[in-house]
Amino acid sequence: MSFTELSSVLFRTRELMELLLFKLEEEQLLLTAGRSRWLAHATREVEMVLEQIRQTEVLRAAHSLSVADELGMSPDASLGQIADAAPVPWNDLLHQHRKAFLTLTAEISGMAETNRDLLTAGQRAARETMAMVAGSVETYGRDGQSVVADRRSRLVDEAI
Repeated sequence: MSFTELSSVLFRTRELMELLLFKLEEEQLLLTAGRSRWLAHATREVEMVLEQIRQTEVLRAAHSLSVADELGMSPDASLGQIADAAPVPWNDLLHQHRKAFLTLTAEISGMAETNRDLLTAGQRAARETMAMVAGSVETYGRDGQSVVADRRSRLVDEAI
């Protein structure tokens, strides 16, 4: 019975991770298209999915603990260790879950990092635009520190 419940929670977690990846991709599409109007809404949806994952993680931990106890393992046994000790066909199914989690985690991490980079670039562009409108531009001094220069000291690449 514990294996069935654990597997069900793991499937639910995988579904939520796939939904998170989708929401992050939506957010990325908005960022690359420069459609900031819906960005706050997309970010809120990402946060809602993360909260659902946190709640499901509590259930997963409880069911993992139960299965580990059933197998006579340490309460802090990893999913891989539980899968190794589980009887057939649970061992294969749990290994599939683990493999899917590793893949999804890598994809989510990559997408989140790209989104962070896009947000940072957008923020920097907005700050530079506002500085140009105000009559000053931030550049870097000899020591690498950010300094405010007047409009005349800008370097323009005419090849663009």
